[in-house]
Amino acid sequence: MPKQILIDVVSDVVCPWCYLGKRRLEAALKLRPDIEAEVHWRPYFLNPQVPREGMARTDYLSRKFGSDERFRPAHERLSKLGKEEGVEFHFEKIKRQPNTLDVHRLIGWAEEAGKGSAVVENLFAAFFTNGEDLTDSEVLVKAAAAGGMDAEQVRRDLASDRDVQFTQRAAGSAADGGISGVPFFIFNSRFAVAGAQTPDMLAQAMDQALAADEAA
Repeated sequence: MPKQILIDVVSDVVCPWCYLGKRRLEAALKLRPDIEAEVHWRPYFLNPQVPREGMARTDYLSRKFGSDERFRPAHERLSKLGKEEGVEFHFEKIKRQPNTLDVHRLIGWAEEAGKGSAVVENLFAAFFTNGEDLTDSEVLVKAAAAGGMDAEQVRRDLASDRDVQFTQRAAGSAADGGISGVPFFIFNSRFAVAGAQTPDMLAQAMDQALAADEAA
């Protein structure tokens, strides 16, 4: 009988390390075929200062890094690491930096429908591989539909204020709880790992969380 583990992943879909972290978590689970994981995606605002309508990517990068010389090497490194994990980063395609409130609302609804990981994957790919604008509700609807959600319902919900305050509070509680960077992995609500660690390290964290549960 497989061992059961609950994994909460605090992340933001505009964080390239979170995309790598998702891939590395999947690889870690393959290293532990005797473990059956229930994975949940929790909201975090990596760039809460970005306005709700988003902003030009060039303006965002210049404000955050100051110059090409500061962010280009990081993009090149991430592109290389991404290829090792099967992720295609195309930073040059990204023209808009989104505020991710609506993205996290959608992920919350996907979680309720049991389709969180599929929709999160689609959103990561839309932004980092295809350079799509995540402030465009139709981009979000497309990602949701491809993950098995009802497109019309998602379109209606995005046009409403459903779960706006709930999502803001949830993301705020993560920051208030001491999480200052993402991805942040929480195993069985008792053992945490920060950062896009290697599959081996994530697998070891799962082992430790399960051992702690057995000891308790």
